[in-house]
Amino acid sequence: MPEKKTRQAAARDKRQGKSSSTQAGEYVHEEIEHVRKGKHGARSPQQAIAIGLSKARRAGVKVPRKKSSTKKASSKKASSRKRASTGKSASRKRATTKRSSAKRASASSRALRREGRGAASKRALSKQGKRAASKRSSASRSAAAKKAARTKGTRGRSAAAKKAARTRKRA
Repeated sequence: MPEKKTRQAAARDKRQGKSSSTQAGEYVHEEIEHVRKGKHGARSPQQAIAIGLSKARRAGVKVPRKKSSTKKASSKKASSRKRASTGKSASRKRATTKRSSAKRASASSRALRREGRGAASKRALSKQGKRAASKRSSASRSAAAKKAARTKGTRGRSAAAKKAARTRKRA
């Protein structure tokens, strides 16, 4: 269950008209903190992020599913993936109402507790972020930065400029 603080932060983001990925980011951040504090571990930063996104989806944030790879699988797999993303499959409807068994839930949480804490380290997360960014085109990254500057607002831009000036002084 996500913490109250996280749910409120995500709701604030939604009110401000921020994207679903920004809203989901609150849940991912909470998950990273859980790994750092030792509530449980994770095998990789991607696993910690996936757990956070899963929490966000369960909380009602409309996070899109992972895009399918460029290499198309057999047409049967592609059609079932399409059906799953639209929510028309019977199994998917059933999955929303049926809870997983207590035995399975406790087994997965036990397995997570056995994992290490290094997945949420600054170094690991930095490496993951750089790897994710390198998969995007330069134009895409530039457009995202421009949009961020536009949607930040006057106060936000001012704060960011001050922070940048502080970090430049240190370097």
